[in-house]
Amino acid sequence: MSVHKSDIKRITTHILQEMKGRGEKISMLTAYDFSMARILDAAGIDVLLVGDSASNVMAGHETTLPITLDQMIYHASSVVRAIRRCLVVVDLPFGSYQGNSSEALRSAIRIMKESGAHAIKMEGGHEIRESVARILSAGVPVMGHLGLTPQSIYKFGTYSVRAREEDEAQKLIEDAKLLEACGCFGLVLEKIPADLARRVAEALTIPVIGIGAGNFVDGQVLVTHDMLGITKDFQPRFLRRYAELYNLMQGAVEQYIRDVKEEDFPNAQESY
Repeated sequence: MSVHKSDIKRITTHILQEMKGRGEKISMLTAYDFSMARILDAAGIDVLLVGDSASNVMAGHETTLPITLDQMIYHASSVVRAIRRCLVVVDLPFGSYQGNSSEALRSAIRIMKESGAHAIKMEGGHEIRESVARILSAGVPVMGHLGLTPQSIYKFGTYSVRAREEDEAQKLIEDAKLLEACGCFGLVLEKIPADLARRVAEALTIPVIGIGAGNFVDGQVLVTHDMLGITKDFQPRFLRRYAELYNLMQGAVEQYIRDVKEEDFPNAQESY
């Protein structure tokens, strides 16, 4: 029996809060296009992040900085059209919110209106609190992001683990509490010590999602192309590959090429 779209229970920020309350872990992956998002949503993923990692994964840039707001809206729109159940969160890209709360609000509203997404995500703590407050005042749900913040890569100069020292760890905890106090519905912690991530998750009432932050948080997020083994060279310690699709896809294409050149494809049954 088919399930009508209206019968499917949609994941909301409130449901994520309930999941944390009962100790149910939250699953989150990235998506940038319709076809992949449809597969992930059908599999039962809780949250899809239209990440500015599209700059790396889809466009081949070295960092997340080059991707534009228009490009993020394009990717987000493609993902939203595919989903029936999960929550869709979209990264505000570099340059669309830093240092100007009015610009931040305009960027967030454009994403929500033009893509149909459910929430936005922003990197940073106290330095973006004005922008966070202004976006929230317009009724747009905001997810925070602390620890390794890729949009600030040229400031840090490295992708190494953040907040190993106590002073930086304390600042991270304070920023996390500030984001919760501002009204953020959730928080991503990237590449920080597991013990620190546990301290943050226990200190906050909102869900805390980790990537390279250990197992003591409320959920996990990975880049889908990394998790599926579509990317080949990126192998950080926190990544678990659940498939090796690069090799599988390359093998299929090589077989197709052979079949075409040997006139095996199409055969009689595949012709009209």
